[in-house]
Amino acid sequence: MQSDIEIAQSTQLKPIKEIAQKLGVKEEQYEPYGHYKAKLPLSLIDPEKMKGKKLILVSAISPTPAGEGKTTISIGLSEGLNRIGRQTTVVLREPSLGPVFGIKGGATGGGHAQVVPMEDINLHFTGDFSAIEKANNLLAALIDNNIQSKASTIGIDPRTVHWKRVMDMNDRALRHIIIGLGGTSSGVPRETGFDITAASEIMAILCLSENFNDLKKRIGNIFIGFTLDKKPVYARDLNAEGAMAALLKDAIKPNLVQTLEGNPAIIHGGPFANIAQGTNSVLATKMGLSLSDYVVTEAGFGFDLGAEKFLDIKCVSAGLQPDAAVLVATVRALKYHGGVALSDIKLPNAEAVARGTENLEKHVENMQKFNVCPVVAINHFADDTEEEILAIVEKCRQMGVKCAVAKVHAHGGQGAEELATIVSQVAESCQSNMTPLYDWNWSIKKKIETIATQIYGASAIDYTHQALADLEKIQKLGLEHLPVCMAKTQKSLSDNPKLLGRPANFVVTVREIEIAAGAGFVIPITGNIMRMPGLPANPAAEHINIDENGKISGLF
Repeated sequence: MQSDIEIAQSTQLKPIKEIAQKLGVKEEQYEPYGHYKAKLPLSLIDPEKMKGKKLILVSAISPTPAGEGKTTISIGLSEGLNRIGRQTTVVLREPSLGPVFGIKGGATGGGHAQVVPMEDINLHFTGDFSAIEKANNLLAALIDNNIQSKASTIGIDPRTVHWKRVMDMNDRALRHIIIGLGGTSSGVPRETGFDITAASEIMAILCLSENFNDLKKRIGNIFIGFTLDKKPVYARDLNAEGAMAALLKDAIKPNLVQTLEGNPAIIHGGPFANIAQGTNSVLATKMGLSLSDYVVTEAGFGFDLGAEKFLDIKCVSAGLQPDAAVLVATVRALKYHGGVALSDIKLPNAEAVARGTENLEKHVENMQKFNVCPVVAINHFADDTEEEILAIVEKCRQMGVKCAVAKVHAHGGQGAEELATIVSQVAESCQSNMTPLYDWNWSIKKKIETIATQIYGASAIDYTHQALADLEKIQKLGLEHLPVCMAKTQKSLSDNPKLLGRPANFVVTVREIEIAAGAGFVIPITGNIMRMPGLPANPAAEHINIDENGKISGLF
């Protein structure tokens, strides 16, 4: 059986000119990055052309080590929709090098449902992450320079600065560091650290910005800390926004590539869903809706994380309205939620699948809370039994939700034609009228508690002393109107990764609340969430290689 990278490398890619032509984009309008990649100018976004287009959101049940394949389904569904005559573009996030070299692998799909060139997309791509990293770290340098400077200081209190440097790599040794050592000429010593680039507020800002002016305004609104006399300091007080936005002049433009079947794919931005909003950029989504009839997009991790943020933050901010939502589930994952050990996950066990469907049921209920029309996609694995699949189909029947088995990994778009037909029927007939879960003008506490009780199923919320102090700071800064972007484990509906299935009678603990005023939200942090992941004992990097001809192997 061929590996993902072998399948990708054996495919004859079409010149990017042909992919652009499918979208009606002329050669002089896009900026080519080699033969198979291009940047799309923001001028192609047209609100008038977006009217009447169909936006399909793909999410998933709570993730497990057995895998769900949300990106694979997104790509396969877009292929299937094109096959049944719906002009479709898949719009996805860019992969981070952290997972690529860590344990999770890349994010270009799998099997015969991939976006290509797979190696380029997973490794550096068009340099967007690098530009975001540089803009983030420029602000960090400006902050420390201002603290050090005697001539132009604005009196920043170093103890209040929470802005960290970032890099696009898992490196636990950089989580907590001390800078400024080496004497008076090397800066003022203080504690700080590194986050991974996907967790940078610059990434969140890029993905929510509507244009260059909005980008600069959001960057200027980044909250840095306080002066020694307790006045708030923002990035605009350091005149940082112009130079930072200049570094992002190309990164703000969405990237055009293709699927294995030669259909358009737009890939842009890459915030993680457990520590950020977990969806691709507003500009990429609007670009897709301007250039095609259907757009399939995904939101990271389970519906309780990326999809909730997609609907409550991205859609409200950008005025988007999904026409249908697809929930991805697998037999293997539901067995895991039903109590089966990972070592036994391939053994037939329809009873465990049936037990695990309580997790599926909760996510479907959550979808319906937003008044979006749900469809369940059963991502098929070769060792799935008919009895196990029927257990999922029966649960969907009981819930009154349409479902389809998708064999996209093995058969690409052909394996998604039934799913595509159902999704198109739902998108065109269901009266989807997305309603946010909360009003942005509610108090921060009320917003947190609404998400935790209604989406996670928590019975109560506990706030540490630090979180309560953060709430008071947010109120004094006049930022209570901002939405909340919850940082929570993806492994459970609760904030405890060990509570699988559909946990009940649990308390969510908010440890602290970070301010991301530039992005336009606050981040309540629950559980043990790391914004700089570490590498596993056997990182994927150990298996990646390149030969004398420049051919890469080992990516997955």
